[in-house]
Amino acid sequence: MALPARDERISRRSWLLAGLAIPLSRVRAAAPLAVSFDGDTLRVTAPDLHFLTGKALERLKDAATVTFLSQLTLFSDTRGTVFKRTAERLVVSYDLWEEKFSVTIPGGSKRHLPNVSATEAESWCLENLAISALGVAPNRPFWLRFDLRTADRKELASIMGDSGVSLTSLIDVFSRKPGAGEPTWSRTVGPFRLQDLPRTPSTRGRIG
Repeated sequence: MALPARDERISRRSWLLAGLAIPLSRVRAAAPLAVSFDGDTLRVTAPDLHFLTGKALERLKDAATVTFLSQLTLFSDTRGTVFKRTAERLVVSYDLWEEKFSVTIPGGSKRHLPNVSATEAESWCLENLAISALGVAPNRPFWLRFDLRTADRKELASIMGDSGVSLTSLIDVFSRKPGAGEPTWSRTVGPFRLQDLPRTPSTRGRIG
């Protein structure tokens, strides 16, 4: 199903607001978020986004595994009408002897990156986040929101179902105030049109 083809007149103020970071509790300063299109999916990059810091880093260096929850949401208008959503778990560990990070993205197409620096781990996590562009008309404007936060054991238990991450439960998790010292990153950008986005080679399978 294509996005509605109605003729929307978007005010200058709405355009500006759409590109601002949505304020959440303990949100870090908004890092620039770039969007690319590989012919099947939309992907984001944010070179200045560093999330292996603070309390999460302390836990990792105490030999704990830290799980981050990510969410990409595609909106079809300035009123926040959700067209699609996708979510991932990013499981991070740290080798005290090698002083290197390892990241796993569980699921049917499990992905793993071992023994890398913090910057390499952060970049790889974002590179592996994507949302399907199927049904998005090439000439219609859309907006994209990226969310990232850590999750505790109770939250992880609440979002995991038989088929993986429950989007309904995940939405609820992202709506809650994070615990003390637990940062949340959120960024909304747009409007974009598929026909205007930089095209990148498709090196991964299609995201449904």
